Amino acid sequence: MRTRLVLIGSKGGPAIRPGGPSPTSSLLEIGGRTIVVDCGLGVTRGLTDAGVNLKVLDIVFITHLHSDHVLELGPLIHTAWTAGLATTVRIFGPPGTRDYWHGFLQAMKFDIDIRIVDEGRPDLRDLVDIIEFGEGAVWTEGGLTVSALRVDHPPVTDCFALRFDHAGASVVFSADTAYFPPLADFAAGADILVHEAMLAEGVDRLVARTGNGARLKEHLLASHSFAEEAGQIAAAAGVGRLVLHHLIPADDPSIGEADWTAATRKSWAGALTIASDGLVVELADESSA
Repeated sequence: MRTRLVLIGSKGGPAIRPGGPSPTSSLLEIGGRTIVVDCGLGVTRGLTDAGVNLKVLDIVFITHLHSDHVLELGPLIHTAWTAGLATTVRIFGPPGTRDYWHGFLQAMKFDIDIRIVDEGRPDLRDLVDIIEFGEGAVWTEGGLTVSALRVDHPPVTDCFALRFDHAGASVVFSADTAYFPPLADFAAGADILVHEAMLAEGVDRLVARTGNGARLKEHLLASHSFAEEAGQIAAAAGVGRLVLHHLIPADDPSIGEADWTAATRKSWAGALTIASDGLVVELADESSA
């Protein structure tokens, strides 16, 4: 049995630009389970391109309710339903996830009702189980355990790092966070730490093209981590591999992988992966050794 991480969408923030990457979402295959972590725009197409059969979609985790992490949750579930989904999907998310889902169902009521009658589909409203979680133990089943840590992502208070452990293999997602030293203890000894990252030299150019520069820059600096800080967390945690994800900026033509690597190497000398859409990171479980 292998653990596979697919970085479906690799950019931070909700905007998309011609030829650029998609907002944040990931696929984690661990302990025989297929888990979607966050559902930014593009997750449905990305999952199908990664070989996931949507009709057997099983588990989704949402780290927080910013749109670049949750915008396509409803469309993903609905598309899986139109692809033949007939079994329950469990969606784990912070407080407010249930409201999102009920709002989506209301918006799509006409389509759902008519497809049930016209196409003989099961009622989509009966196929989703929403589990809202907080900090601590979240879920244990079949040897897989999931735990959550509240991280520092103001003004969002319910934003959670996630840790997945199975048979000696462990993967941690930082979620969106400013530099947050307690994350190192949470990620201690993990095989993979997927950590958000920002490059200082790209921030001013990014905010200049959005039209709300000063306020956006203030948010970025208060709520996100620089690549060097992600490296500091990885080093303190003693992880096997650091994966930079949720890149800010991810679509600046003057910034390339070498720039991300140089910034991270100021604090991290270990195995390093810079995210791009569709990139696969594999890890052998101890049980297969």
